[in-house]
Amino acid sequence: MTPITSLEQALHAARALVLADLVAGEVAEADVVSMVEESVVQRRWWVEQWPEGSGYVAGLVAQDVQDALLESYGRWPLCPVCGAGDPHALEVEPELGPDPQWVCHKAGVRVASLGALGSAGGTDGGSASS
Repeated sequence: MTPITSLEQALHAARALVLADLVAGEVAEADVVSMVEESVVQRRWWVEQWPEGSGYVAGLVAQDVQDALLESYGRWPLCPVCGAGDPHALEVEPELGPDPQWVCHKAGVRVASLGALGSAGGTDGGSASS
């Protein structure tokens, strides 16, 4: 049996974290899961070119999926902190760095680690049409 490389571990972890957040938001439909898979394929090439970036791939996959969902589904994940005003999506921080977090820039708070939206409390994680 061939050992799993650190590249594969990073890609599998990224996939699992993003899927966990999609499941928490009840948006893990087949077409959305395909968006995750497409991002993982694209990011595989990226990490092969820059192996030192493997720690950043989870946040990048989350941003890729967030961008793809905006085009076809709407904003995701919606901020569970701000109850009033227009619904807005959380953002991944850092944009390119380790330990990605979902952050509400409007309230200036960290909402959850990537992969932990289901435990963020009070979030439906859903989306709104753009």
